[in-house]
Amino acid sequence: MQPRRQSFIAVPTDPCSGSLPALAMADFSLRPRLGFKGAGTADWLAAQGLSLPPEPNQSVKDDQGRLIARLSWGEFLLLGDFAALQSAWSFETAPLCFPLPRLHSHAWIVISGDAAPKMMAKICGVDLRAHKFAQGRIAQTSVARLNAIVIADRIRGRLGFHLLSDISTSQYLWDCLCDAMLEFDGAPVVLEALAKESHGQTDAQG
Repeated sequence: MQPRRQSFIAVPTDPCSGSLPALAMADFSLRPRLGFKGAGTADWLAAQGLSLPPEPNQSVKDDQGRLIARLSWGEFLLLGDFAALQSAWSFETAPLCFPLPRLHSHAWIVISGDAAPKMMAKICGVDLRAHKFAQGRIAQTSVARLNAIVIADRIRGRLGFHLLSDISTSQYLWDCLCDAMLEFDGAPVVLEALAKESHGQTDAQG
């Protein structure tokens, strides 16, 4: 966690109060996530008991609230605590499936609020309104001129997005999002404020 961002998001939002700003944003970058890629990835993940999205650029949640995102026919991004899955993988058991540790490559920012699509329209060329970009849809696109993955989700019962981008430019992206959300009465919040329903996560790994 970068010190500047850590101090910036330490706003006085009580995660137990249920009160959120009209547009809220939290840094989930210390939460677990990982990826797998290869011709045999879908078959191996299915054999581990995961229900997979049928096509690329779709995501589904499992019964623990963890997010399974299919980026291509053979590449998956898993948001949540998949430690058991990570331990089960080996070259012997999954020769055509290769792990892609994402904890140190991709920052993870979560945005929640019905104005989120309008805010994102200021910095992203994809139409993210709910009737065009339904829950579970994925866009691999540009956000604030950075390559990013945007996943539509319901977060704390509101429209929202998971945003993943190169961690080396995450402070720049965070600042751009903070600037874009000002006109919508948006504010950063502690991650617990948006993590109540999320992903069965414990400690970061991957």
